[in-house]
Amino acid sequence: MGTSSCSTGLVVTTLLVLLLFGAGFAVKILWWVAIAVLVIWLIGFVARPKNSSGRWYRW
Repeated sequence: MGTSSCSTGLVVTTLLVLLLFGAGFAVKILWWVAIAVLVIWLIGFVARPKNSSGRWYRW
């Protein structure tokens, strides 16, 4: 009973570490994507045409 319990705990701990590592990596990637989208949006906001009669959207 001791060996089975120990290996089950090891597997659960390993899966938890892998899950948290994967989630942290995904969150970090999403932060970089959000920063890139923000920069593109700001460039589009600053570089818009001057004759747009005050509208910043196209539709």
